[in-house]
Amino acid sequence: MKILSHQVQADGVVLITSTGRITVQQMGPSAMRVRVTGPDEVADPPSLMLIDGLMRTAPQVEASSDATLVLSTSRLRVEIDRRWGTFTWTDEHGNLLVREPRDRQETKVLAPVDVLRSVVDDQAEISTVRGADGERAVVAQTRTVVDRKAFSTMLRLELADGEAIYGLGQHEEGIGSYRGHHQYLYQQNMKIVAPVIVSTKGYAILWDSQSAATFHDDQYGTYFWTDVDDAMDFLVVAGPEVDDIVREIRRLTGEAPMLPRWAFGYIQSKDRYVDAGELVDVVREFRRRNLPLDCIVQDWQHWPDGQWGQKSFDLERFADPASFIDQIHRLDAHLMVSIWPNMHGDGANRTEFSEHGQLLGDGSTYDAFDPAARDRYWAQVREGYARHGVDAFWADCTEPFEADWKGAVEPQPEERWAINTGAAKRFIDPERLNAYSLMHSEGLYRGHRADVPDKRVFALTRSGFTGQQRYSAVTWSGDHSATWQTLRRQIADGLNLMITGTPYWSFDIGAYFVTPDPDGMWFWRGDFADGVADLGYRELYVRWLQMGTFLPIMRSHGRCTPREPWQFGDVGDVHYDAIAAFLRLRYRLLPYLYSLAGATTQHAYTPMRSLVFDFRHDPAVFDVTDQFMLGPALLVCPVTHPIHHGPDSEPLTGVPLTRRVYLPAGCDWYDFWTGRRHLGGQTIDADASLDRIPLFVRAGSVLPLGPVVEHTGQDPHGPVELRVFPGADGTFELYDDAGDGYGYEGGELTTTLLDWSDATRTLTIGDRTGSYPAMPDRRRFAVVVVGEGAGVGAGEPGSYPIDHDGAAQRMTLT
Repeated sequence: MKILSHQVQADGVVLITSTGRITVQQMGPSAMRVRVTGPDEVADPPSLMLIDGLMRTAPQVEASSDATLVLSTSRLRVEIDRRWGTFTWTDEHGNLLVREPRDRQETKVLAPVDVLRSVVDDQAEISTVRGADGERAVVAQTRTVVDRKAFSTMLRLELADGEAIYGLGQHEEGIGSYRGHHQYLYQQNMKIVAPVIVSTKGYAILWDSQSAATFHDDQYGTYFWTDVDDAMDFLVVAGPEVDDIVREIRRLTGEAPMLPRWAFGYIQSKDRYVDAGELVDVVREFRRRNLPLDCIVQDWQHWPDGQWGQKSFDLERFADPASFIDQIHRLDAHLMVSIWPNMHGDGANRTEFSEHGQLLGDGSTYDAFDPAARDRYWAQVREGYARHGVDAFWADCTEPFEADWKGAVEPQPEERWAINTGAAKRFIDPERLNAYSLMHSEGLYRGHRADVPDKRVFALTRSGFTGQQRYSAVTWSGDHSATWQTLRRQIADGLNLMITGTPYWSFDIGAYFVTPDPDGMWFWRGDFADGVADLGYRELYVRWLQMGTFLPIMRSHGRCTPREPWQFGDVGDVHYDAIAAFLRLRYRLLPYLYSLAGATTQHAYTPMRSLVFDFRHDPAVFDVTDQFMLGPALLVCPVTHPIHHGPDSEPLTGVPLTRRVYLPAGCDWYDFWTGRRHLGGQTIDADASLDRIPLFVRAGSVLPLGPVVEHTGQDPHGPVELRVFPGADGTFELYDDAGDGYGYEGGELTTTLLDWSDATRTLTIGDRTGSYPAMPDRRRFAVVVVGEGAGVGAGEPGSYPIDHDGAAQRMTLT
């Protein structure tokens, strides 16, 4: 590809090449967009990923010669070799970020393809099959026609030695850095697509493509390939820090609204509660036992028999929905209900969609790409659930055409790619293949905000896409099986999603499939045939719940065996006591967690963080896949191996009650439980007894802890303990608002800066800025300075009580 000439236009610099056109646009000081097209004119349609209204201007032509063209913003430069069309990206100081290979081979490849469209004839037979993941429509006869011409695209890259690459979404293999790996990007149960890579060299690349795609850094080279696109379209973002990159991604793809305060409490679920009475009884038992709970979930098949996906309760099992939901509310809990995009049988919902021609070709799944169909879907949700008081919605199966969940042998990765993308392409335009969940979430968000303005949107989705955070969608990792390997892999998988701009993520505590599948299906491969009666599973569940305590959203769910805390024993049993202790710790962390949520919305923060967010300059963290930061203070080190029991309650002997932990360099670390101080930059053996998870606090942290409560509405403005961890200066912004509704968007919120000066041992509780209705006049604080032997598990050290009326207070602590 030779650059023949360039033209500076108002909205970009257009390069005329030997094979087509390249348009380079400035999307802000830290981002440039590159759009590569063939020789024919191609329309530039609105993006599904990027938000509307972004400025697109021409970058500055910094230099131009016969050999090179240099374009720049104030933060980003690209040097273009006119002879070969290769791009080299640097920061504003000329430091290399990333380049295309200089091997005189094509680096931005557009390969023409025919875009095929399936046609379902009127006489086609559509049947319904039932599997472990619900009912599916099977269309026996379709034919394909050529719909249009497009391209498969490939952008080749040259990465630096020692550079680590993260992102691409959430997948299944537990990969940390993608150096030396490849990944398939298509939506499937247990896969969430984000066509984004983030580098430790301080840049990111976003591909504005909803096509199936692959990333390679292996023997075939380093490149990103898309299956079907009208043009190659990508953005380069400069950091240098990962927080800077994520902030820019959110600016481009949408900020994350506040979730309701209760969403950060504990969510109890299982597959499934059989009737309204069981739902209410479970909440009552939590209250009787003084165990914290904020939400109970009603999973699938609560609808009338034979009407799969109907958005209403079966009135024989859930009589008088408004009444039983009111009972849940009067117990200070909330209700989330599972909803599905596909419908079967003769239910009124499916009939209505069919009559209006708003089903996809399978005759079952509603067309989420049609705005009118999205409106209709929400209207049905409103009529069946929201008007009765349902608080939140679990948008299950948002990758509606998974096709490989069958058979005894797991297909090879290439086979899974072909099976799943092939099935989805029959009914979704291949250029939009990965965007169904994004559009589905948009409809739910816009409908909920319009019709229920006093309740913040909280939607749980099994699939996701870059930009979905703007619709208050929280993704979860899918229907995994209960094995220790799965738990280990979940950590890296979730972190790679959240580094791409998704702030909230969750998993099924304890895994969805616990037992081996009696029919031998490959995807149903839990290790614990006796379920909750198995001491090996109880241990795994406790470890899963301990990690879940430090996720943005904490929820238990699954089939095969019960999930309520009392199913694992009773008071005095080590498993029950550990579960109860960590539920209570979750609620003590609420002031910290809700402040992180405030920072997420106000400052594009990321609560659950790969270590490269905060320690990018410590190469030792690049391959740490089993630790993460929760906010700026907490280093979480889940236990991902059995110590006491294996499957079938088999006792284990000789297993140390420890796990290896790397403490990142650049700061000291305190053991959360004991207060013992450790130097950073070393690996230690940390206590991993069943009642603890290795947990460390960065020196200089001011960690706010709330009182022990049973739900987020109980004394939400109660006394806050400020634990100060000396050894460095530090700050933390305490955030608060009404906890629900959208007043915060108009400024109805407060922030209070907590500032620790280590040299003078002075803590300043700054002025409380802002206000909101029903805000308390005063906040009670108790300041605790942590030292050796003064951790949470080692007794309470002396504290300094403070009655804070909103004006700055400063105290020197000795």
